[in-house]
Amino acid sequence: MTVRRCLPWPDKRLRTAAAPVEEITDEVRAVWDDMIDTMEAMPGVGMGAPQIGVMLRLAVVDASDTRGQAIRMANPEILHSSIELREHDEASPNLPGVSARIKRPRAVTVRYMDHTGMIVRKDLVGLWATSVQHQIDHLNGRMYFDRLSKVKRDMLIKKAAKLNR
Repeated sequence: MTVRRCLPWPDKRLRTAAAPVEEITDEVRAVWDDMIDTMEAMPGVGMGAPQIGVMLRLAVVDASDTRGQAIRMANPEILHSSIELREHDEASPNLPGVSARIKRPRAVTVRYMDHTGMIVRKDLVGLWATSVQHQIDHLNGRMYFDRLSKVKRDMLIKKAAKLNR
């Protein structure tokens, strides 16, 4: 298990959709382990594999208070989203030093392949739901700031560039 380097924005891989996972292998499990280590080191509540340069549809989410409750997901997809929205400050280690308040559905039903290769349906609420939506955006080549207006997005990216010089 290793803490991996997060790709710096604007690495083109952060704008590329990740490839589906065909089966759960030891290599996939090792990537999940590294993603959890990297997420914990940030510290964060989730990570998508493209964030560390692995172009597979893999995500981990752990919004628990105690930690150590990470859900490992391959090919996650949202089946249902609540109408009620929830605001949360979102950030990314790929663009350090900045964050933005993003509105997303408060609850989602997600389907994914788990660490045993089984297809699972799970209802997630609150920060768990926010995090899984954020990670699926990464798997689709999107960043959280894509959900902002162009003016706010440009200001955020400019501020991050200034901070990271």
